[in-house]
Amino acid sequence: MSILRLNRPEARNALTPGLVVDLGAAVLEAESDGDIRVVVLTGTGDHAFCAGMDLRSFAEGEAMPVTGSEEAFAGFLRLVHGEVVVPIVGAANGTAVAGGLELLLGCDVVVAASEARFGLPEVKRGLFAAGGGTSIGTRIPLAIALEMALTGDLIDAARAHEIGLVNSVVPFGDVLPKAIEMADRIAANGPLGLAATKELVRLAVTDQSLARRRQEEWQALVFNSEDAKEGARAFIEKRPPSWKGR
Repeated sequence: MSILRLNRPEARNALTPGLVVDLGAAVLEAESDGDIRVVVLTGTGDHAFCAGMDLRSFAEGEAMPVTGSEEAFAGFLRLVHGEVVVPIVGAANGTAVAGGLELLLGCDVVVAASEARFGLPEVKRGLFAAGGGTSIGTRIPLAIALEMALTGDLIDAARAHEIGLVNSVVPFGDVLPKAIEMADRIAANGPLGLAATKELVRLAVTDQSLARRRQEEWQALVFNSEDAKEGARAFIEKRPPSWKGR
């Protein structure tokens, strides 16, 4: 397991070009390390998971991505679009708005602090949620997605749980332990099966035809893998499986 922590509490963990590149690079490293089965993404402090784009940095014209870091920036985009191969557990230690909420939309499951709030306030600044926030309707009912995106208003953690935006709500001190417990449960499963499941479940929401084609491709790979045989043997022998990821 890898724990990634946004560490700019003095700025509510707002995203600068440098932080975006660092986060993207960490995601690429996690994908390339066969020992990392799950990533937990959290923030520092008890007020904010991430306040989104650092508006001061944006107003001063700081470029994104940083020159020479295009590959890492592409990794960041894959994160917010939910395309990272390994499962991502979001540990929302505090409020997540704008790009911060977009980061959580890229996570596969989310544990939230009870005091956290969530929203896409970009329209209040003359912008729109260009980092994946406009896809929020793939995660929650369309009418609620449009209300959140068009008004820019925030919702509390209880409401976020009610509409399915987050998976569980716990006191602040329990957020990271709960997220790690969830990550451990996920990581206990076969990595190939997890990669296939993550892609296919997300794809089925947006493109069922492509999801069916990809399922055929994944089925040929996963069902004939060493892990598939190991899973069957472990079940018969009543022991934990030893996954190889192939």
